[in-house]
Amino acid sequence: MKFLDEAKIHIRSGNGGAGAVSFRREKFIEFGGPDGGDGGRGGDVVLECVNGLNTLIDFRFQQHFKAQTGVHGMGKNRHGARGADVLLKVPEGTQVFEEDGETLLADLTEVGERVILAKGGNGGFGNAYFKSSTNQAPRRANSGLEGEERTVILRLKLIADAGLVGLPNAGKSTFLAKVSAAKPKIADYPFTTLHPGLGVVNIDGREFVLADIPGLIEGAHEGLGLGVRFLGHVERCAVLLHLVEATCDHAGKAYKTVRNELEAYGADLMDKFEIVALSKTDAVDAETLKSQLAKLKRASGQTPLKLSSATNSGVTEVLRSLIDVVAAARQEREDAHKKPEAWHP
Repeated sequence: MKFLDEAKIHIRSGNGGAGAVSFRREKFIEFGGPDGGDGGRGGDVVLECVNGLNTLIDFRFQQHFKAQTGVHGMGKNRHGARGADVLLKVPEGTQVFEEDGETLLADLTEVGERVILAKGGNGGFGNAYFKSSTNQAPRRANSGLEGEERTVILRLKLIADAGLVGLPNAGKSTFLAKVSAAKPKIADYPFTTLHPGLGVVNIDGREFVLADIPGLIEGAHEGLGLGVRFLGHVERCAVLLHLVEATCDHAGKAYKTVRNELEAYGADLMDKFEIVALSKTDAVDAETLKSQLAKLKRASGQTPLKLSSATNSGVTEVLRSLIDVVAAARQEREDAHKKPEAWHP
């Protein structure tokens, strides 16, 4: 399945049905009177967050969605039926923006959440609505109101507990494949990863979701390489695992390059908890490893972990460090959503 994390769609809710002008005329009924029914309400355009989706590919070949018009009113006081809604299903983490791409309309982060993007028009009143003691035979009815029409942008930000960042070929995809059932493409050339990948990691009986995004290079915020387009997928993460390969020329400079791109991107990524690890430690000798660890420690201000996905060395330690931060963040969220106990005398 092709990964699609942004889509532009045009939506229109249904018009309201028109009210009817009708009079009751039956044999032996002396006073019939007006009996025109009201028109039905137009259908809404509804967005729903559902489980089982991780891409916006459904909106690649269909971008126009229109709800049904309400049924017109009829005689014998028959009101028109409501127009059918249009239900658009999106994955968790979908944001809805106005056409300008900046005004946020909705952020769907939990399965079952719904938002009405365009409300259907109200149905018009039939002539029975207007009858009164002074106007016993009204010959007027309202037409239904027009529906809403707008263009919105859907933008997906994957829901993950931890995110992988680093330069291309830092070993991010290899690490994801090692610790989860995900099967990302792995090769020895830059930009093997072209779109984000997710994997569920299990460590010590606890689970968390790990996101792998394409590598960053110097100038990514200016559009070089694959740019910073996919950084939005780690905005919701509680912790970032920054991988720096031991085989690079200077581990400290490689670390600074990625940190500078995170700072240029913004969105508070610099404030997230970060775990730094030196990857591919099996590919260098002891002296080079010691030198790279020292350079990375000076650049990052913390003692980096040593990691080799190929030999499984240091993998468990990294995962335990990640799950500790994730568990703390989850507990903090639970405490924030916990309702205060009712006061008792």
